Amino acid sequence: MSTDTSTDIPVHYGYGPAIEGPYLDLRTGRGNQLAYARIQGDIDFGRQKYYWFKGSIMANRPGEKTQDLFGAEGFGVIRLKKLEDGRIQRMARQIGLITELRSRKVLSQWHNPYSDETVEVVHVAMEPVHYMIEEHFPQPPSYGTLNDDPPPRIPFVLPWYQHGEWLDMQLNLHMAYPNPLQPDQWPRESAAATAIASEMFTHHVRAADMQNPDITSLDYQGSWYRVTPWLPWMLMGQQPGNCIYAAFMGTCRQPADVLSKPVMDYAEKHYSRYFDAPESVNSPSLSDLQHYARERKPAPAR
Repeated sequence: MSTDTSTDIPVHYGYGPAIEGPYLDLRTGRGNQLAYARIQGDIDFGRQKYYWFKGSIMANRPGEKTQDLFGAEGFGVIRLKKLEDGRIQRMARQIGLITELRSRKVLSQWHNPYSDETVEVVHVAMEPVHYMIEEHFPQPPSYGTLNDDPPPRIPFVLPWYQHGEWLDMQLNLHMAYPNPLQPDQWPRESAAATAIASEMFTHHVRAADMQNPDITSLDYQGSWYRVTPWLPWMLMGQQPGNCIYAAFMGTCRQPADVLSKPVMDYAEKHYSRYFDAPESVNSPSLSDLQHYARERKPAPAR
């Protein structure tokens, strides 16, 4: 793979005739900016687009086989805005609900088999979920003055590969950051002082759609995996282990076309505004743990 940081020179990554055009050159930062914007939203700017996920969450503990815990279903809605400098602002809301594995009934309580304790389930409702889609990958945080010299800007070139009529792409994100739930203040909710998590996304897009300039929003299907500390409401504290998400994901015209009726009934009752994407950026995006720290109080000692 080339190390050239110019978006005008193709960076060789994947293979297949649809990688090179004729509409978008997926070996360049500009080509991937428009491709990813069409996946995330609609470059007929102002129109909103839904995505969904549906799967399960598992427990992984040292020396034990992995156990299925509960289901996870949710959706988000995205609107894009083109800025004068060429960047594309992604604006979104997203919910994720915890369900019983088989019935898909939305849970309000869950019996934790590891602590033999019934705990309150806290669903995820994230607003806003904003970021920029650019011709380069985002710069890493400076952490104060620890990184005075910014690293070279890397073209936003994703690992696309063509297999027949499909273009496939995997995007992996690995994170380590100070936990908003510090163990001294949140002893039952916090897994550690540093939150370490990974998210892995696979996208499958029709090659003909990718290279059709008349299609402003790309339908996709794929999968989402997440490795994360214990969910704070499980009240596992600093016990060894973690959670694993495994879910299908994709786009839809309406979430009700894909998600279960119990989930849709619950969302319409409790999260009605999450069916409409934001139209402007009024506050910074927060992680699910930051939302938890803002909205909850530490659980009392058992």
